[in-house]
Amino acid sequence: MTRKLNILLVEDDMIEIMKLNRTISSLNLNHKIIEANNGEEALTILRQKEHLPDIILLDLNMTKMNGIEFLNILRNDEQLMHIPTIILTTSNHQKDLLECYKTGVSGYITKPLKYEDYVIKIEKVLAYWSINELISV
Repeated sequence: MTRKLNILLVEDDMIEIMKLNRTISSLNLNHKIIEANNGEEALTILRQKEHLPDIILLDLNMTKMNGIEFLNILRNDEQLMHIPTIILTTSNHQKDLLECYKTGVSGYITKPLKYEDYVIKIEKVLAYWSINELISV
């Protein structure tokens, strides 16, 4: 059974935010996107703990607090550490990939250049998480 996801998008590039929203809309998905422009803003949203997201889509290269710094804080918080976090980045550096998996990410997706390829990747990752048993707990 597929379910509607509450997704926290942590991204500082407005074009990337619009691209994800456009993709969700074009796929006729009913997921809710909560936007944070950097890691600090995302932590403020998460610490309110009213409605925790089902998943986090996280960019690595951001100002104020990068994705790795955000992940380290997230994974050391007892109430937030379980939230599946998927890296959505332009970085294809092996060092970043390994560092993210050491920190406990649930996935690592490199943003493709072609919009059509981006749509396919987003559709697949959201389809997976919308049926994942962890989300229904």
